[in-house]
Amino acid sequence: MNRITETDLQAYVDGMLPDSALADVESHLAATPEDAERVRAWRELNSVLRSTFNPVLDEQVPERLLGRPRQRLHRHALAASLVGIGIAVGATTGWFARGALSGIPLAGSVAPGIARQAAIAHAVYSPEVRHPVEVGADQQEHLVRWLSKRLGTDLRCPKLSALGYELVGGRLLSGPNGPVAHFMFQDTRGGRLTLYVSVQKGESRQTAFHFAQEDKVAVFYWIDGSYGYALSGEISHDALLRVADVVYKQLNP
Repeated sequence: MNRITETDLQAYVDGMLPDSALADVESHLAATPEDAERVRAWRELNSVLRSTFNPVLDEQVPERLLGRPRQRLHRHALAASLVGIGIAVGATTGWFARGALSGIPLAGSVAPGIARQAAIAHAVYSPEVRHPVEVGADQQEHLVRWLSKRLGTDLRCPKLSALGYELVGGRLLSGPNGPVAHFMFQDTRGGRLTLYVSVQKGESRQTAFHFAQEDKVAVFYWIDGSYGYALSGEISHDALLRVADVVYKQLNP
């Protein structure tokens, strides 16, 4: 069997995979539950996007665009296409942000970069009951090794038992600068916190804690060298700060 890559999986989801490769990919998915779950999630996202945007294809061209000179219409169509691309990208992010972030505009948010990405990831995965993580806490050693390899660093998983939170597990996400490690913790009442770790491009630097609020999701985030960290939860500023302080000290002994 040939090695199955993420490109193969995406082509499989989009129906673009050659027939000659179908058997290999399907055998891989049958033997790899983590990738099978990723394929399921991608298909679900595609379905949501189609149901949301396909009706636009049937809309009539506005009267104000009819009868214009060819050159002007061409320019307007080009501009509309560029806007459409932006809307499609924004809509994808907006779909992920449904739930805890519903009603928050994508532009002009108070949370910059990593904080917003972390808040969206928290809003997407923390409500999940059956599939909140890809790898559970019972495989913590494997989880940390796997995510460390993908991010190119030695990750540590914070221990938050003293604060009432136990590890649920984690998953691999895709961020603007590449792979993202996403750890999830839960208290006895079912409240969840998530730690988002991503590569930060540009000159290495270190920053103190910063706070951002995305609707109900509070985020403390900081940059340490080439990596960014963001702790998110639907708890108060002070409560999250206490946890963030513990996380920071454990990751930077």
